[in-house]
Amino acid sequence: MSDMKTTHSQPSRPAVHPYADQRGALNVLVLPLIMLFLAFLGAVGFAFWAFAGRQDYKTNSDKKVSAAVTDAEQKQQQTDAKTYAEQAKQPFNSYIGPSAFGNIILKYPKTWSAYVVVNQNNNGLPIDGYFHPNYVPDVTSQSNNFALRVQVVQQSYDNVLNQFTGQIQQKQVTAQPYSLPKVPSVVGSRLEGQIGQNKQGVMIVLPLRNMTMKIWTEAADYKADLDNSILPNFTFQP
Repeated sequence: MSDMKTTHSQPSRPAVHPYADQRGALNVLVLPLIMLFLAFLGAVGFAFWAFAGRQDYKTNSDKKVSAAVTDAEQKQQQTDAKTYAEQAKQPFNSYIGPSAFGNIILKYPKTWSAYVVVNQNNNGLPIDGYFHPNYVPDVTSQSNNFALRVQVVQQSYDNVLNQFTGQIQQKQVTAQPYSLPKVPSVVGSRLEGQIGQNKQGVMIVLPLRNMTMKIWTEAADYKADLDNSILPNFTFQP
């Protein structure tokens, strides 16, 4: 009987791909690479956004700075113009009235013109003066508002002041005692508001012997000239 040899076959093993380890390594590296790429794109996008925002801010900032500079220059030009205008008014010109009517001495800006009517016959209006920058407009037109008016009228102080009673009661005009800085012994009134028909201004009313003197401006634009230049230098003989 022949010997029979039993051959035990070994279980087969799956074939191992020679690139299996490399593929696994590749799979592990892909995710980080994708994350890095996305991070890179995000960084690029953020940088672009930041740059665009900075450029926009710079543009707007430059515009604001330019506008501020222009505004400052315009304000400085306006200030310089006002300063020059004030300096150009000096030295002052002078008007001296007749001694019979108080020997008025009025100093006014040299850039103004004067038109004064003196009536020695004493017709109720001994002195009637008009003063205005550059030239004196038509004195017969009621629509013209003069920088300065000066009158000596042949009326008593009380009679002149009573003409404003209605405006004072209706609070269209305010009244308070007033004396010229250089003639403090004479006390009159300062009226402010609607001093005439369609005329808003300031009027000084002062007794002058048996007459009355009125000094006034018919426009608010010249109130500073009245208060700062005219009244402080105004004198007369009571």
